[in-house]
Amino acid sequence: MPDTTVLKVNSNYSPKGDQGQVYLASGKSIAMRLWQESPREHDEAPTKRDYETAGYVLEGRAELEIEGQTIRLEPGDSWIVPKGASHRYRILDEFTALEATSPPAHVHGRDL
Repeated sequence: MPDTTVLKVNSNYSPKGDQGQVYLASGKSIAMRLWQESPREHDEAPTKRDYETAGYVLEGRAELEIEGQTIRLEPGDSWIVPKGASHRYRILDEFTALEATSPPAHVHGRDL
């Protein structure tokens, strides 16, 4: 039997997470979210997540510190944070990015 869970999501009505992320389309194995953030330096220690993240910068600049290296992210850049990789972000300009997480980040209370 084919999967009939195809959904269209209008971001004007999407739920928002605790850090301002907007949840977009979500399936069983992958989910998308939109980040729109102002410049700031993250003071918290690097974190590790139990899901993989792929991202794409729409506008602005940020730095991704991941496993001891720093990667500059600018419009048109995409990136991967592997499951379990130690990382954190530093937002340099008004920043907008799309992310996909696999499995979906919001499953089982994983809101970040």
